[in-house]
Amino acid sequence: MSRIATRFAELRAQGRGALISFLEAWDPDPATSMEILRGMPAAGADLIEIGCPFTDPMADGPTIQLAGKRALKAGAKMVHTLAMVREFRRGDAATPIVLMGYLNPILAYGVERFCIDAAAAGVDGLIVVDLPSEEADLMLPLMTTHGLDMIRLVAPTTDERRLPKVLDGSSGFVYYVSITGITGTRTASAEDLADAIPKVRRATDLPIAIGFGVRSPAQAAAAVKAADAAVVASALIDTLAGTLDSDGRAGPETVRRVLDQVRALADGVRQARQAA
Repeated sequence: MSRIATRFAELRAQGRGALISFLEAWDPDPATSMEILRGMPAAGADLIEIGCPFTDPMADGPTIQLAGKRALKAGAKMVHTLAMVREFRRGDAATPIVLMGYLNPILAYGVERFCIDAAAAGVDGLIVVDLPSEEADLMLPLMTTHGLDMIRLVAPTTDERRLPKVLDGSSGFVYYVSITGITGTRTASAEDLADAIPKVRRATDLPIAIGFGVRSPAQAAAAVKAADAAVVASALIDTLAGTLDSDGRAGPETVRRVLDQVRALADGVRQARQAA
């Protein structure tokens, strides 16, 4: 089994949902980003999603766009993101790592070379935001060959007739985009999730993670009551950004404050089903 499947099986046996925490590679600098990445599992992250900086992140809201700009200003390239994962794997062989990014940098890198290098670095899955289902063959065979999960996005506007097409060839988990629009701008209601998630369940046996608007421990708890995992991204980046000086440099509290927030979110996720 893949690391992602293994982790979800472990959590299912424990009767709890997963926290998937996000960071943007090299935001605001390589050392700070690496320290946050290393600290996330001990703080309670069950899986980690790493954003790949890109100049045209069309699905990202202002918070993650600014994180990407800081990373690019620091010199981030795709090879650096893969190097972060490789360094992380020296101390952690168990925590699943998912890269989230856009197709253009992968094409520039070379699709086959990217899949080979990502797998060798210790990446477990990829979310390629702007890769249409109709063009998945561009990457899916190579990802399958190299043991990388293709994690697909499902939106509130994805109807039940289209779901099988969107999910064809997907593995790892399904990322349910809980709102229409860009990341970090608003939050879906419990009623919205209660209506939407069963429709996705009928189309797949994969775990379902809810993202795009999960910000607080209470919202993370609501997500794992409705589905299998909560993805928290913009809220963590907002916390990081709030610790930076006027030149965008990390402060003495940057790492601690981000990891403290991960701990609070993890507590919310762990207590959610107990309370239920």
